[in-house]
Amino acid sequence: MGVERYRESGERGPGRAVRRPLVRGGAAVCVIAALTLVAGCKGDDVHGAGPATRSGAPAPSSDGHSVSPLANPDGTKPGLAPLTGESDRAAARKLIGTVATKGRGPKTGYKRDQFGYAWMDSVNGVPFAHNGCDTRDDVLKRDGQDVSFRKGSNCVLVAMTLHDPYTGKTIQWTKAHAATVQIDHVMPLSYDWQMGAAHWPKEKREQIANDPLNLLPVDGPANSSKSDSGPATWLPPNKGIRCAYSVRFAQVSLKYKLPVTAADKQAMLRQCGG
Repeated sequence: MGVERYRESGERGPGRAVRRPLVRGGAAVCVIAALTLVAGCKGDDVHGAGPATRSGAPAPSSDGHSVSPLANPDGTKPGLAPLTGESDRAAARKLIGTVATKGRGPKTGYKRDQFGYAWMDSVNGVPFAHNGCDTRDDVLKRDGQDVSFRKGSNCVLVAMTLHDPYTGKTIQWTKAHAATVQIDHVMPLSYDWQMGAAHWPKEKREQIANDPLNLLPVDGPANSSKSDSGPATWLPPNKGIRCAYSVRFAQVSLKYKLPVTAADKQAMLRQCGG
């Protein structure tokens, strides 16, 4: 098992955790970040798997790789398709309208490990848990196409194609350039903490950190620019996806009964024509 590098959405600087990128170290390069899980660098024999599948079901085709968040309330289907029809946008506004609001609380006491280690397969009550693959690998397999695994593994990806919803780019990803793709917590963990998760039991914090509803593999630089922002201060560069992104943010908020700020709610409504 190779070295793993971490990067946490928007949590940078002294004393702050950074989120793992998406893979373990490669054959020729061991990438070592400020926080690492250290192991030896080993060569990786690669086998291709074609489009990722789960439980024997066929993966989406290349022309259908993303699903509307309105049709994906548990986050188990791939991608984040735009909401363009007026009926869908009206449904989006109705859903966002049910989100509660309050001001942000203090960030005092927040640490990434308050939400468990990244990425836990042992969390109860979330899809894909206890399947032998960690959460990161699960969402990569969910959203990636033309995936290749390390030889002997059905979990550890070494290459894939990602249609990134945040930028609209198609990314040909390999573990040699791991940080080009990162996993975003749509509702950032620091934001969660400030909006009420500081008072949750750790088991519930582990759920929101590993729930596929709250996780999207995306362009690394775009994710880094997000920091722990809500929709009032950061939205995906791809304008066509902003309503769908707002819906996903609202879905996480509603599932976990976490409010958003009033400014964030208004920004979410605006993206869907409200």
